Amino acid sequence: MTTTSALLRVSGLHKSFGRDPVLKGIDLDVAPGDRIAILGASGSGKSTLLRCLNFMEQPTAGRVELGGRAIGTERKLRDGSTAMTYQEAELTQVRQRVGMVFQQFNLFPHMTALANVMEGLRTVRGMPRDEAETRGMEQLRRVGLEEKAQHYPSRLSGGQKQRVAIARALAMEPELLLFDEPTSALDPELVGEVLGVIRALAQEGRTMLLVTHEIGFAYHYANRVLFLADGVIHEAGTPDEVLKHPKQARTQAFLASHNEFTF
Repeated sequence: MTTTSALLRVSGLHKSFGRDPVLKGIDLDVAPGDRIAILGASGSGKSTLLRCLNFMEQPTAGRVELGGRAIGTERKLRDGSTAMTYQEAELTQVRQRVGMVFQQFNLFPHMTALANVMEGLRTVRGMPRDEAETRGMEQLRRVGLEEKAQHYPSRLSGGQKQRVAIARALAMEPELLLFDEPTSALDPELVGEVLGVIRALAQEGRTMLLVTHEIGFAYHYANRVLFLADGVIHEAGTPDEVLKHPKQARTQAFLASHNEFTF
């Protein structure tokens, strides 16, 4: 029996694009301090799940609760079923509480590293420039990029761009951080610097969900591992349970194809 209240609770989450169902009923509780690694083959729904959790994509059905409160307003349909409707003002607040770091960095090329980190503080939070700049520099320092504050993205390596993106997410002081394959676009020699930042955040006790193919890192980083297949959670448990002793054939086959990792 769990005594810790869930920070995030997902119930019956579905997402379809047209007639193509991608998520087919996800149930998930995320407790404060959880470090959850999400694994699965391409097309299994991993990235779509994260995008639904900070409402970059609106769920087709199901319920998401953040801090004990449901996001959206439930309404009755003519057939007697229910659906959620969402107001953009509410979703803007959710995205401040649930930060996201993307595969492709998504930095503004015409802004310096510092300006990228400051942007949300200025435009979303309405923070005064001096205060936003101070916080932006604090976050760049945190990810080891204080000296790159005035550099534009074109002058940064892929690993540095991703660290700026992490600093940008941290600047908003989110309660939950989502990482969507943050190292997949990086050259191999740059992966370690980004994973080092994520490891440091984990040691701070931050609540994080990480979609990754870095299975060795997932083993050491996570307290829980989810394996997605065909839009559902196919297997879940501790890193030892899922990565060392998987019970499901699909999980076993996936791990066999990623046998370059060691524990």
